Amino acid sequence: MIPQARVQAAIDILDEVIAGARDNGAAADVIVQRYFRARRYAGSKDRRAVRDLVYAAIRRSGERPETGRAAMIGLAEGDPALALLFDGSVHGPLPIAANEPRAEAAEVPMWLRDKLGGLGLLQRAPLDLRINRLKTGKIDIVGAVPAPHARDGLRMPEGSAVEQLPEYKAGLIEVQDEGSQLVTLACGAEPGMKVVDLCAGAGGKTLGLAAAMEDRGVIFACDADRARLSRLAPRAERAGITIVETRLLDGGREIVALGDLLGAADLVVVDAPCSGTGTWRRNPEARWRLTPERLARVVALQARLLDVAARLVEPGGTLVHVVCSLLDEEGAGQVEAFLSRHPGWRTEPVTLPAGSQRGPGLRLTPSDDGTDGFFVARLKAPC
Repeated sequence: MIPQARVQAAIDILDEVIAGARDNGAAADVIVQRYFRARRYAGSKDRRAVRDLVYAAIRRSGERPETGRAAMIGLAEGDPALALLFDGSVHGPLPIAANEPRAEAAEVPMWLRDKLGGLGLLQRAPLDLRINRLKTGKIDIVGAVPAPHARDGLRMPEGSAVEQLPEYKAGLIEVQDEGSQLVTLACGAEPGMKVVDLCAGAGGKTLGLAAAMEDRGVIFACDADRARLSRLAPRAERAGITIVETRLLDGGREIVALGDLLGAADLVVVDAPCSGTGTWRRNPEARWRLTPERLARVVALQARLLDVAARLVEPGGTLVHVVCSLLDEEGAGQVEAFLSRHPGWRTEPVTLPAGSQRGPGLRLTPSDDGTDGFFVARLKAPC
């Protein structure tokens, strides 16, 4: 592909990404893969160059652009060499007109700038691993360095093919952002506990909890998404974990599947569905999907799930609220609202080697801690 054709390919892909964000369609990485599957003639250098252009344009545009061309013209404003490729050549984009729409450079959408500006959401996210202490205490992987904060964290070079490593295949390591490792540590899981992971998904934090429990006790990993939950069993087997029992929930009727656990859990972890603002470094087009209405829906869902979780905690037990969000509506404000609905409950301090106090909990940010963004709070049930 000539350079001009690469630019036009990026524009075409961006048009699909913008439509996907608007209509709740496929994510950018899926769209990129699909695009090149249909164009086998594109070599590896072409694919890499086009992908870099696509993600550079996505990261630059806080608001969802009207078109892929507007996104790419905006990127070209700061790159004269890129602007020259808009020359109207065969397979390339037409020249840029003086009055053409162009995407504005911004970290986040306008409606969130007062809440999320300056938190490092445009940085590239690192690739972090967690050492599985059920199988090994120390591991040496070429290129890996210790993560800044997490005891069991390793940081890999960008683009590392982790799933091809023998250590991965043997279950010695798991891919897990350092922030996720830290908030899992904040849960305080201990050997012999009865734990409920209410929104387990594919089980990343479940595996971390099981390692902290030394594979002793029981974890009920629950989720309403059958496909995601089904990925947990093979991951647990590879990691040498035997204490996990999965339960598929019916959204809105969770208690039906959890009746035997009412008031019985030492620890309940609610890693609730959220805006995902803390992961925008990894999924920058997600900024184009979040709306005030969607945020209101996930905040309401989190509140309902916390109320369900409270019914599962034994007297004096612990409920941990975790969100990969940097918005107070989902973090500190959510916990304060829970406390107002549940007299007798109280918060406990969260102590981690990173993060800063945020109301009744602790917040990790990309700018301050170099991790994905998280909020975590510990709540203690009345005795």
